[in-house]
Amino acid sequence: MSLLSEETEVFEAAPGQRCAVVFLVRRRTPAPGDTGRTAAALGAELDALRAEGWWLSVDRILDGERPDGGEPAEASPGERTEDARAAPCRDVPAGTESARAAPHRDVPTVYATGFSHDVDYVGMFEAPSPSSALAGTRRLEEAGWSRVFRTAWLLGQREFLPVVGPASRREDEWAFFALWSWNSAWQAATAQQRRAYDEECDVAFAADVRDGAAITGRHRLDGASRWDHIGVWRVPDVAMVDRAMREHARVADFKFTTSRHYIGRRTRLDDALRRK
Repeated sequence: MSLLSEETEVFEAAPGQRCAVVFLVRRRTPAPGDTGRTAAALGAELDALRAEGWWLSVDRILDGERPDGGEPAEASPGERTEDARAAPCRDVPAGTESARAAPHRDVPTVYATGFSHDVDYVGMFEAPSPSSALAGTRRLEEAGWSRVFRTAWLLGQREFLPVVGPASRREDEWAFFALWSWNSAWQAATAQQRRAYDEECDVAFAADVRDGAAITGRHRLDGASRWDHIGVWRVPDVAMVDRAMREHARVADFKFTTSRHYIGRRTRLDDALRRK
């Protein structure tokens, strides 16, 4: 896959074909007695997808591949199976590039956004390939996902690797979902202007990582969406995102993009399914 923008000090191009499965959902009112059956059916389907190489939480996606390049063993809900991969960041204190994380199980996870957005939950899984991503969403819908959620699915191949620094904490419960498309000013810009823009934005991204954000990298969505990219951050709190957006505005991050942002609090998918 060709890159829409170049690698930077913060972001390194990703090998392979792993593919984001992003979902923006509104809850439906299930039929009486249907919630438990649907939750069980979806749980079984998600177990099968995990066994086929799907990663079912932002936390697991941030872990990336094993350092030796091997695939992780199958995990039960709630368990992490490998170390985090940390990409080097310009202007981030020494040690960022070697940060490691303890094993943790991969619980299917969503983020509750209904308190401030027009959807109830957002989330991202990652499939081993685009074809697996498309087939898996169909399987989830057939297993009952569509009975409990009205969903906008966004699928796209990974472009840049995750960035996880030493200030990121596994217990952080918030996530920030940033969708964007390049605007007409970016389309008209020269390669030199785009490179200068990327370098300015790198200053802000490095500050985000120092402040505790862990970033899933970047996934391409332009194949079947109005959005060109998505990046998801695990963050300690909403205040950190507010500080980050002020810094991104200072370096003129938004002059070349049209963006939509969601922020939500981590919750188990099973709890979201069974919520009254």
